[in-house]
Amino acid sequence: MAQPAEGTQALAEGGTRAPSLPLNERLHISSLDLRLAIMTAVLAVMAIAFHVVTGNFITPENLYNIAQQSAVVGIVAAAIGLVIVERQIDLSVGSVLATVGVLVAWLIYTKGWHWVPACLAGWVVALVIALYQGWLTAYIGVPSFVVTLGGLVTFRGVAYLISDGRTQPVTDATFLLIGGGIDGAIGVTASWVLGIAVCAWLAWSTMQRRRLAVQHGFAPRPLLLDVLYTGFFAVAVLAFVATMCAYRIPSKDVPQGIPNPVLIWGGVVALVAFIVNRTSFGRYIYAIGGNPEAAALVGIPVKWVMLKSFLLLGTMVAVAGVVAVSRLNAGTNSLGTGMELYAIAAAVIGGIALSGGSGTVLGTVLGALVIQFLESGLLLLDVSVGNRMLIIGQVLIVAVVFDVIYRRRTGERLQ
Repeated sequence: MAQPAEGTQALAEGGTRAPSLPLNERLHISSLDLRLAIMTAVLAVMAIAFHVVTGNFITPENLYNIAQQSAVVGIVAAAIGLVIVERQIDLSVGSVLATVGVLVAWLIYTKGWHWVPACLAGWVVALVIALYQGWLTAYIGVPSFVVTLGGLVTFRGVAYLISDGRTQPVTDATFLLIGGGIDGAIGVTASWVLGIAVCAWLAWSTMQRRRLAVQHGFAPRPLLLDVLYTGFFAVAVLAFVATMCAYRIPSKDVPQGIPNPVLIWGGVVALVAFIVNRTSFGRYIYAIGGNPEAAALVGIPVKWVMLKSFLLLGTMVAVAGVVAVSRLNAGTNSLGTGMELYAIAAAVIGGIALSGGSGTVLGTVLGALVIQFLESGLLLLDVSVGNRMLIIGQVLIVAVVFDVIYRRRTGERLQ
């Protein structure tokens, strides 16, 4: 049974009319929901605008390539977002990615290792680096900006030393499937099965949320709004699957389906979202970002949680490094150059507050797509590299300005 509206109840009990609630509060729409809706609209406008100008932006081939190219940045952004939520930063992710990628390629090509132990070795190295930088930040108290700025230079040098300045090619057919390419997709049938399963999970999740709200005495969101909200994401998932299944490489007889890098990206996002929403570790991260002193006073192990968030980021950087090497068929010391800018920009554009304490994993996905849409659209317009960097840099500034104004208007914390 629906709960009576607050204003109606007050009128019945006291005979005076309570002030009406704002529309977003009556609909149970948070400022984060509004931000995600705005970003989705921005993506749609960008896609339509670039398609009108170029004539070939909204095509299965271009969208398939954008999905693959966004995966590496998206994997790193999903994890670096948690570090930023804790009011920390990691400027070394691009260099660590290069170190891991070059090491994996070097072990496979030069040392003749199988790709599985080579990837495990890369993961261990990424964890050791994360342990070192996380320990200096959390336990010694060195600002993460300084620690990771040193890491940015140091680990780029390590990547150069491992490769000796030479490209390390990788030709293992199984390993190359990780990064996509001609055979690196799961096919049409598996893509549709996965897409329908995700839609079923979205419907089940919405019903569970409504049931728990009623069970604990809270008024659920209007049913129509929940239907529209869930239906929108279900349509988006099915449209994405249909687009991936519509793309066929000319040398093949069957369409591609969802590429493997996107599948890995989706798995990383699901894992990080589970950690954030279902574990005490995830809740601690937001509590620390909101007020680290208060978090320590209530017994949250601030230093240990901070170190674990760096270790989680190191793991995701290792995954991104393996995907990047597989996608390029080689490891070079220039791998991941500028990755730190793109990953941090994706997180900030996606709504992660630089002042800490707020942001969503889904926002980092949209942020990575905004950057890749911009990059792809400018590339189709034949804009030079210098001008592309100039435009993307200014877009990041605009995103931060929007973030400040938006939080001021919606009452979110700025500092």
